[in-house]
Amino acid sequence: MALLEAKHITKIFDGRTIIEDINIKLHRGEIVSLLGVSGSGKTTLFHILAGLTRPEEGQVTLRGEDITGCPGSISYMQQKDLLFAHKKVIDNVALPLILAGESKKNAREKANPLFAQFGLEGTQMQYPSQLSGGMRQRAALLRTYLSSAGVALLDEPFSALDTITKSQMHQWYLDVMTKIDLSTLFITHDIDEAIILSDRIFILNGSPGKIQKEIVIEESKPRPENFNLSETFLNYKKQIRQEL
Repeated sequence: MALLEAKHITKIFDGRTIIEDINIKLHRGEIVSLLGVSGSGKTTLFHILAGLTRPEEGQVTLRGEDITGCPGSISYMQQKDLLFAHKKVIDNVALPLILAGESKKNAREKANPLFAQFGLEGTQMQYPSQLSGGMRQRAALLRTYLSSAGVALLDEPFSALDTITKSQMHQWYLDVMTKIDLSTLFITHDIDEAIILSDRIFILNGSPGKIQKEIVIEESKPRPENFNLSETFLNYKKQIRQEL
């Protein structure tokens, strides 16, 4: 059974079909990327998966249970980290637990042990303005994990980072998601990023947006050193470019 599955999803807005007959599966431990040009419906699909909007047709299931139109079943991290400037980092991270009814004290106690695992030890009592861009994204990802139920939707979480920091975050994320047993559906416009991170890549294209191709990345993770310079990597890149 798939961990998360979208079945025959179609969404119409103002009389225009945005996405049509989308079928996607995410299995435990996977990173699956949605890759496509702007306007192809990637964010619309994420809103449906997160339960923020209902499709005209189709169904979303989590561990076999119908969650179509049910917000809060899956965590969803958007491009910006959306950390509250006036709250300490630990209170930003623990916010999903507090919103779920935990006391501030208990929420802090549950969140605190994970700071070391996410490379954030020592930042608990700091404010977001005191963190680097990469550290802010780690804090946002930790907050997402605490509300994730093992599944996370990430909408271009590394797009605002510089090239070196982004590369470091890729390696860190591949390592940490294995340790915490997190499965990820990932939106990106970055072909290199999709190849480096993903087990499978869905090409979403057209108007209305449809799945044009599913590409399986055969190499095990983490990818070999200098994988992005290899002939195998370039072949994947050529194949994706042809589909886009």
